[in-house]
Amino acid sequence: MEHTTSTERLQGVRNAVARACREAGRKAEDVTLVAVSKTFPAEEMTPVLEAGQRVFGENRVQEAQAKWPALKAQWPDVELHLIGPLQSNKAREAVELFDVIHTVDRPKIAAALAVEMARQGRHPKLFVQVNTGVEPQKAGILPQDADAFIAECRERHGLTIAGLMCIPPVEAVPDPHFALLEKIAARNGLHELSMGMSADFPAAIRQGATLVRVGSAIFGHR
Repeated sequence: MEHTTSTERLQGVRNAVARACREAGRKAEDVTLVAVSKTFPAEEMTPVLEAGQRVFGENRVQEAQAKWPALKAQWPDVELHLIGPLQSNKAREAVELFDVIHTVDRPKIAAALAVEMARQGRHPKLFVQVNTGVEPQKAGILPQDADAFIAECRERHGLTIAGLMCIPPVEAVPDPHFALLEKIAARNGLHELSMGMSADFPAAIRQGATLVRVGSAIFGHR
């Protein structure tokens, strides 16, 4: 791992995504690779951008604000995803900066995003985060509350929800969590699933992931 470059690792991940898609009987272009660039400085993005990667995930609004405007000026077709928890007081900045927000998980956030999207005329794609493991320390709507919350986002706040996102518990076998997310999505007419990270994205692809969020397998560990 130490002797490989981020571009070599990126190619390895792309190959692994394509292989997982083949094994699942899916097309490789149906799965978007989100390169999770959180905690890595702007200069470490350059080789990966030069290798053609255009979809990136950040955990924190402030970090993304410091890093991405200059990079986006250089690579205007970059698509930026917020994959970390969103505070309602950061809704304005999130709507300004991000193209996709994966972590809509409570009524206060839904309301704040609706206000900002109307005000700015920008409409990032929205995903509802589901806490499939019902972990008290983790963000996300509980599985049993997901249907009602999706309906509230749509009907009360006028939001278009594109899909669902989850982060399975670290020690758990991820497949049942991915299957649960797919089931909730299907019954709510949602077609996009943000699930799977460096350690488990092949399993997520088997269960229907349309976006996989891969950081350490591309950028290494900090």
